[in-house]
Amino acid sequence: MNVGLSLAGVAVALGILWANLRPWWKGGRDPKALLPYASGAGLGSLATICIGGALGWGAAGIAGIFTSGGNAGVSKVTGTSGAAAMPTGRMGTLTPEGGIVVCLILLGVVLLYKTSGKQDKRRIVGGVASFAVLGFLPGVAQLLGWWPDLVNSLGDHGRTLLETGDV
Repeated sequence: MNVGLSLAGVAVALGILWANLRPWWKGGRDPKALLPYASGAGLGSLATICIGGALGWGAAGIAGIFTSGGNAGVSKVTGTSGAAAMPTGRMGTLTPEGGIVVCLILLGVVLLYKTSGKQDKRRIVGGVASFAVLGFLPGVAQLLGWWPDLVNSLGDHGRTLLETGDV
């Protein structure tokens, strides 16, 4: 997947991350308060490895929107270009079993979104959007390299459970 990413686009994604973590940090730091943003972030990061699928297409599109919007914003505000290109990378690949787990995660996030209030809905969308961009960065991809492996192994375990009944 060919994704163009600029420093300004990454700055927009980091701004959304900061806007979601700051109130939690200043508040009671209740882990449950991070659930909406974290669920969206998990789905957004997995979308970056869904090459050829709708989630991957969406992640690339979000990265493009953030890049063009960030570049325009930096140019208008500072008079300089924010279009410094950023390298991109991938966390790993999905197996067919991992793809099923990603679909189940998508279903869970959609159900969470439908049952959430207005503010939590914004947090879910912010998590998806910010990590659909940040997940393409090589450093973030390396830090989250365990995530596709976990999803794939959960899928493998689920398939084994369904086929043999062995836990």
